[in-house]
Amino acid sequence: MSENVRTLGVLLFDKFELLDVFGPLEMFGYVPDLTLHLISERAGAVHSTQGPSAVAEFSLTEAPPLDVLLVPGGVGTRAGVRDPSLLAWIAERSAEADCVMSVCTGSALLARAGVLDGHRATSNKVAFEWVREQGPRVEWVETARWVQDGRFVTSSGVAAGIDMSLAVIEQWAGPEFATRLAHQVEYVWQKDPDLDPFSRAHRATD
Repeated sequence: MSENVRTLGVLLFDKFELLDVFGPLEMFGYVPDLTLHLISERAGAVHSTQGPSAVAEFSLTEAPPLDVLLVPGGVGTRAGVRDPSLLAWIAERSAEADCVMSVCTGSALLARAGVLDGHRATSNKVAFEWVREQGPRVEWVETARWVQDGRFVTSSGVAAGIDMSLAVIEQWAGPEFATRLAHQVEYVWQKDPDLDPFSRAHRATD
């Protein structure tokens, strides 16, 4: 790990997906020298898709500099792709961050903001075609648990964000730390980014 403290910011918006946020935060919360923040359009309570709210510490304009940005998915991404101020903030903060991650349809927001142009990326397989429409210049990978292209790391639906997070943590802190963390939280870590049974399953039920 670097001697410098990293700052990870998670973007919240109305109707975000709970596990998209708190699955990765459960993992990243154990990483030394990493500060976690929740950020939204306005500081305060933000409603999830499932109902319970999370409290954003910072508004978009008050958020500190971020080394890492995490964008979750959820029903709220449908409105988010039509919000110019939100997309501009994502583009600005993505340009400054060392690592930009998304879970589920969070990649639609990254794509619509233009930050994934020319990069490989993936998303939730149920909403894959809609996400693809948000970024026609993105190289979308339909069969993937998660995809890393340089500093951009995008995952498939919901629980895949935990696998992605552990993969990033492995790069930062080493395989022994990441494996021990997965065992500590009793999570069966899917380490193969290309193993994606849900892509086939959802195509079969379309």
